[in-house]
Amino acid sequence: MITELTPQDVVTYCRNVVGANVERGGIDDILLVGLLRRSAGIICPCSRVALRASVTESLSYLHSDDDDLSGRLDNLIEVLIVTGDLLELSDVVVDDPDVKETWVFAAPPSFVVRQNGIAFLAGIVPDQDSFLSSDLDSRIVYSSSARFIEPKPGENLEEELKAEGIHQIEEATWLRSPRSQPPKHLIDRYKQQLALESICGPVNGLKILDSSIKSTYYKGRWVELLNQTGAFIARRPQEFGAPLWCFVEVAGGQLQRVIDLPPQNYRWRGCDAAWHLQMAIDSYQRMPQRYRLSRIEESVRFDFFSPLPLWAQRRLMVVGREVPREGSLLSYEIPASEADEEEGFLQQNLWLEPVEKENR
Repeated sequence: MITELTPQDVVTYCRNVVGANVERGGIDDILLVGLLRRSAGIICPCSRVALRASVTESLSYLHSDDDDLSGRLDNLIEVLIVTGDLLELSDVVVDDPDVKETWVFAAPPSFVVRQNGIAFLAGIVPDQDSFLSSDLDSRIVYSSSARFIEPKPGENLEEELKAEGIHQIEEATWLRSPRSQPPKHLIDRYKQQLALESICGPVNGLKILDSSIKSTYYKGRWVELLNQTGAFIARRPQEFGAPLWCFVEVAGGQLQRVIDLPPQNYRWRGCDAAWHLQMAIDSYQRMPQRYRLSRIEESVRFDFFSPLPLWAQRRLMVVGREVPREGSLLSYEIPASEADEEEGFLQQNLWLEPVEKENR
């Protein structure tokens, strides 16, 4: 007997396979994250574009043409790098030894135990949907892109996960961030490196992040090189892969010097170095980047209008959860008891300032 399946039947089956809540239905971010993990376990290492295309093609006839599926998947791939499910490595040699680009790899299974005993899960097993026994797998809670298990009373969840061969990462190691410093110190260090470079020629397609444009409109800050003068975060195109992050010196619209990001011996990504440096530049110019804080019963919501470095997103993800955006680029909700400490971190380490406070 041949049974005809509707698109919704297929989506429901997919939700069940990847552990997404079947009752919710539809192609939401939880389903897409599950499909990205599953696809990464099959085709990684690969480029971001290849990973996105593998999921886009599989959903070709299951979603509305009006849905910006490619854009959503790009954002979720970035989120999976933040959660530790994917690793992004630069300068990976592909088939042609003269061609290099940034690839993503499926990270090995691991877990981080929070101070409250909850185990945050990360990693992907090739060609499998789960790396846990059925008992522990059934207890996984899916919250947007995050996965975690809550301990039962008297249970040593840490030892149970270790017994299953899952690698533990210490919370302090997973949440490590650059040391706190005045913004001028960070800027001066990069400018000193820039001054050591020789004068270079023009770079076609170079875009700079203009610090004079309001920081609450991140996309609008990226402009073509015209007649600007100063030092700017920039992105320069390469033949293969995404544009490279860099820090440039410009005089009258002419490129003078350039250094690629991240710098040597920097443990995070180029974008993390760039976003952190831009925060320092904005703060030093007395136009600090902003966040919006609002209190919702027993929790506090933080809305951000510019990207956050990986280490800052992980902190917010560990103590709280990512929530749908409301006129912002990123949004997180954390317990009210954690809000003061996290707000202090944002102000001291990233030099951010609130735009307003409101209650709901």
